[in-house]
Amino acid sequence: MIKLMVGNQKGGVGKTTTAITLARCLANRGLRTLLIDSDPQGSVAVTLRLKPEHYLADFILGQLRLPDCTVTVSERLDVLCGNRETTAMEQRIFTMYGREMVFQRAFLHAETDYDAIIVDVAPSISLLQACSMVFCQNVLIPISMDTLSVSGAGATIFSAQTIGDSVRVPIRATALLPTIVNRRFGLTDVVMKMIEQLSQTYKIPVLNTIRTDQIIGKAARAHKMIADLDPKAKALEDYEAAATSLLDIFNVETASTHGETVAV
Repeated sequence: MIKLMVGNQKGGVGKTTTAITLARCLANRGLRTLLIDSDPQGSVAVTLRLKPEHYLADFILGQLRLPDCTVTVSERLDVLCGNRETTAMEQRIFTMYGREMVFQRAFLHAETDYDAIIVDVAPSISLLQACSMVFCQNVLIPISMDTLSVSGAGATIFSAQTIGDSVRVPIRATALLPTIVNRRFGLTDVVMKMIEQLSQTYKIPVLNTIRTDQIIGKAARAHKMIADLDPKAKALEDYEAAATSLLDIFNVETASTHGETVAV
């Protein structure tokens, strides 16, 4: 079972693109995958132009059935969207006992219906981020090629450790993912060295880089996934390699993208 939160305290690092594309990569390999958007901006719904009848807040607070709140966007890939009501939901959760465990309790039964769950979070320290960390216990940190994103990654690692210690749940920074990488720029070498130092300090593996690719912007403007717009895009190739590395980290075996059998 793969449960992974995708987050960085710095915005603009390709977080939502990473969550959507990795979820699709896992689904294409035969894993029943759920993508959860806990960002009040509803970035996933906006990116894919989804208009579900019910949202994350309806599932958590209204206690509706999960299948009634999700949207199937491709074979084996369901999305539970967030929206502006997510902010009000977070305020309600603040008053609950064991508030950091709310997602863990709510999605308990979903773990039998899915092989992988990916959670996209807002680029800020919040209660919902804590809930997501406690639920997933694994954090993937995208880092774009600017120094502030490295600082945001460090803050995310610290948050994971602090929250894990406070609720006595082992939360680990699973991997660092360099994104929006263009080797022609001098700053790229500087940031990559900073990422490597972060990796060595906290003993966190660094996944293969995600190269800059115009297809990412085109997919966003078309409200489509990269795999549907250009299956041969270099960014998709990079995300496929990242997905392979994550499967190795989680010790999950699957067939190839176009294979016939799956072992999870």
